[in-house]
Amino acid sequence: MRGFKSSKFKKYEKMIKMKSTNLEEDNNKEFTLDIEQNERIIKETFQDCSDLEYRRIEVNHKIKWLIVYIDNLIDEKKLDEHVIKPMLTSLTRDAPKEVEDLKSDLISIGITNSSTKVSDTVRNVLEGYAAILMAGSSNVMTVSIPGLSKRSLDEPSSEPVIRGPRDGFIEHISTNISLIRARLKTSKLKIEYITLGELSQTRIAISYLKGIAEDTLVDEVRTRLKPIQLDGVLDSGYIEEFIEDQPYSPFPQAHSTERPDVVAAELLEGKVAILVDTTPFALVVPMTFWTGLQASEDFYIRWPVATFVRWIRFLFINFAIFAPPLYVAITTFHQEMIPTNLVLSIAASREAVPFPAMIEAFLIEIIFEALREAGIRLPKQIGQAISIVGGLVIGQAAVQAGLISAPVVIIVSITGISMFTIPRYSFANGIRLLRFPMLFLAGTMGLYGIVLGFLGIILHVTSLRSFGVLYLYPISPLKFSALKDVFIRIPIWVKFRHSIRPKSREGRN
Repeated sequence: MRGFKSSKFKKYEKMIKMKSTNLEEDNNKEFTLDIEQNERIIKETFQDCSDLEYRRIEVNHKIKWLIVYIDNLIDEKKLDEHVIKPMLTSLTRDAPKEVEDLKSDLISIGITNSSTKVSDTVRNVLEGYAAILMAGSSNVMTVSIPGLSKRSLDEPSSEPVIRGPRDGFIEHISTNISLIRARLKTSKLKIEYITLGELSQTRIAISYLKGIAEDTLVDEVRTRLKPIQLDGVLDSGYIEEFIEDQPYSPFPQAHSTERPDVVAAELLEGKVAILVDTTPFALVVPMTFWTGLQASEDFYIRWPVATFVRWIRFLFINFAIFAPPLYVAITTFHQEMIPTNLVLSIAASREAVPFPAMIEAFLIEIIFEALREAGIRLPKQIGQAISIVGGLVIGQAAVQAGLISAPVVIIVSITGISMFTIPRYSFANGIRLLRFPMLFLAGTMGLYGIVLGFLGIILHVTSLRSFGVLYLYPISPLKFSALKDVFIRIPIWVKFRHSIRPKSREGRN
């Protein structure tokens, strides 16, 4: 058996080496001095690509310049006005003889690059550049004239706020970086690009503040990102699973957000942001348990109100995990803990129910999750109506038919409301998953099962790490100096020691 595994690994390793060798040969391939030969190279590379456009500028029936670009990725009007027309005008006088002269004499728009390698030119063309080939030169210039439409900077639907900035990330990485730079106007903000995805060639940006983020954290982010090998990276969720410390944990170890103000605030705290092209969701690492319970609006409203709202979240996250299991455990095994009047009321409502409390709770929880999922997937105009009306109709009909009891509907409804108090969607999803094993433990072992489940959650969370940072930091390990923004949202002028709070009018007098 060991020999089989070894031979299989050697075969896989050989395939990887052959693939790497072929890629290295393709990357080292260069253009020639013959422009017609270079045209054939491009046509072979983009074979059967009907959206590739070729614009030839000829002199005496010979190609002087060849412009290659992908339709709809560039602005053709700007190409005609700022590239082709100046080239045609230059034919009546001394035309540039070198590719580098085009940049200084003719082309004054967009970002320009030049390279003799075929792979560099192909990559730039696929990113929306126009490639300019010149007769008698192996150097190819690429000009950025973006023409791909962008959506407006609307408020993110996944993270709405009452008070705060209304702009959100879009699917264009350059725009997203500009939104961060608009908030952090400092040269300490560093942006490093890498490319992931063999076929998608997706640009990934690593963003951090030099001198604030620890060098070891930045190096760790680079170390985890660069070895990733995928055919395509279409969203930040693709790489999130590769960089997690514990991929089997229900808790997210990278904070995903659509808000540039949240990313800027996290960078000021010494964290690292990972932005992925073609998606509005950025990743911020490391993430802690308390990050999942904090909303960006906490820092835009007065601190007593923000502290009160934060305590509400702490309270209801316990309801979200333990409310249904406690009901099942007490009504099944520990009826003596319930007051007499209440136990008689519950017994009367459950008299006609044919299922045990655990099965009853499981059914209503699954129905609630199905309604929630249906409300998300359906169009907004009817999704909310379906989820609300469906919940009311199904719940009322099930109670009247005697399939479920009214107390279970109340408990599950409170649990659902509790879930919506968690501001981070990915963190709330982990809490959703915990309810079902807790229900099973409560239905089989009662309060002992709940205690075992609670201890399991605590052991898991205390051992969980995000890029080397413990998930419960600064509670575990305990660090008093870092507790000022966990349970209480202290005033901003207290949080930053170097800040100066102006004196009140009475103080000045």
